[in-house]
Amino acid sequence: MTTSSFPALLQGYFMDRLLGQFGASPHTVAGHRDMFRLLLRFAATRMGRAPSEVRLEDLDASFVSAFLDHLEAERGNCTRTRNTRLAALRTFFRYVALCQPDYALQCQRVLAIPTKRHQRSQVEFLSEEESDALVAAPDQGTWIGRRDHTLLLLAIQTGLRNSELRWLKHRDVELGTGSHVRCLGKGRKMRCTPLQPDVAEVVKRWMAEQGGGAEDPFFPSSRGGSLSADALQRLVRRHAATAGETCPTLAGKRVTPHTLRHTTAMSLLWRGVDLTVIALWLGHESTETTQIYLHADMRLKEQALAHASPTGLPPERFEPTDGLIEFLESL
Repeated sequence: MTTSSFPALLQGYFMDRLLGQFGASPHTVAGHRDMFRLLLRFAATRMGRAPSEVRLEDLDASFVSAFLDHLEAERGNCTRTRNTRLAALRTFFRYVALCQPDYALQCQRVLAIPTKRHQRSQVEFLSEEESDALVAAPDQGTWIGRRDHTLLLLAIQTGLRNSELRWLKHRDVELGTGSHVRCLGKGRKMRCTPLQPDVAEVVKRWMAEQGGGAEDPFFPSSRGGSLSADALQRLVRRHAATAGETCPTLAGKRVTPHTLRHTTAMSLLWRGVDLTVIALWLGHESTETTQIYLHADMRLKEQALAHASPTGLPPERFEPTDGLIEFLESL
């Protein structure tokens, strides 16, 4: 077996496979890039080698398994994140098997690493009181506070994802009649989300204050570039902690940018918006994804139960009369 150049394979994977053949979106490329950053840092710590000195032979199934364990045990990643990283690795090793048939057995062993099953957690969302407290938390006497106030308000009203908020540019925001924001979401789906009049007014003031060209970030960092994913996470977490001082129910909640997205969906659902419209609003591929919100709030289930039993009596349950059927029902 000949020694392969891992750096050359990795560059070919990004340039030829992802960008050239797949035409992958910037979201996908960024996700794979971040995964390999973590992998190479782990390799440097474990093997004592610089990233450019890592060999393909080093990345066997045992090493990949150790890396996945490291993500969960040391970095605190959830099972879903672990599985996402594994999916990116599988795509890379399929490319390696095609380009370097000598490594087919090694690739097969990596591809055989199973995804980890996990329990779907309850959807976390904010009530109207909690949302108001969060939006009011930033200090609007500062430039950063006004930026954060506008960002949080826009996030709760539109339900944009973390990456969609960070990559929003001035050209993507339309004000006036039919105010809305445009974004390119998952699966290269372009969607437009309308802005409520009060939100549009706040956005208009922020736009006038900031200025900038059409391609400039709408929510820039203090240095003028785009916010990083971690920076947006910290921003939301910091203001949620501040809001918790005036809104006690926020104190024990873990609030993330995705929590704000869930809040948008639940707000629309409470107002009687159809699931198919909510799916379009959030950019879901299928309404099956949107159905998780039907299980998130007990108020919706209580309303359904009230419609199911107009007399106010609890619905009757099936009572088996046969011993064998009773046994099966008890399983």
